[in-house]
Amino acid sequence: MDDAIDRLASAIRRAESTVALTGAGLSTASGIPDFRGEEGIWNAQFDPADFRIERFLSDPAGFWTDRLALHEAMFGTEIEPNVAHEALATMESRGRLDAVITQNTDGLHAAAGSREVFELHGNAHRVVCMDCGHRGDAEPVRERVRGGERPPRCDCGGLLKPDVVLFGELLPEAIMAEAQRRARESDVFLAVGSSLTVEPAGSLPKIAARDGFLAVCNFDPTPHDDRAAVVLHEDVTEVLPALAARLA
Repeated sequence: MDDAIDRLASAIRRAESTVALTGAGLSTASGIPDFRGEEGIWNAQFDPADFRIERFLSDPAGFWTDRLALHEAMFGTEIEPNVAHEALATMESRGRLDAVITQNTDGLHAAAGSREVFELHGNAHRVVCMDCGHRGDAEPVRERVRGGERPPRCDCGGLLKPDVVLFGELLPEAIMAEAQRRARESDVFLAVGSSLTVEPAGSLPKIAARDGFLAVCNFDPTPHDDRAAVVLHEDVTEVLPALAARLA
């Protein structure tokens, strides 16, 4: 592992642009369950069909009942950034990382101090009005749902929706375009804690590897391991702090 981290650190030192893509594996050490593992949210507790945009539009009250249960299963305890989030924030503060592109909706990158964060799938701690587009803090809305307001509505009368990309929705076009640009222009692209099987985010390493240095760190093999210059099937909470230390 040490040799691979040394090679990655050397590549980052030479790079003009380094970008990280993060997935659910980065946040499991913070106590957030992953989605697709054997004990993942979708296999063990919830049916993804209940969280499709069609379900929200046809049965918003039932959707919010299930969404509240999902939120409490994911964030029921005090959730804080772990050492992997902190390592990426440290790398950015030292000028060694230009941006984080994340598939996660937990907001932990910003909580750790990362500034340039692109949330491909939205943020579970916000809500958005389907009519006027206003965004706000989700917790007061969840309190209203707990109190029996189902579905919750905006002051304008529109339905409030968690500000995340539901199954059946497209990713925000502007954010995805920026993520693709960052991947294309990166000299080093670091994919960490992601299976890299969910599109379109899963295609970003392929874009980056055309002209750059691709590194993959994930417990399990990914579809992009064969095109990566460095592959680490290791714990991200060990790899990223070690990488940040080498770049000090």
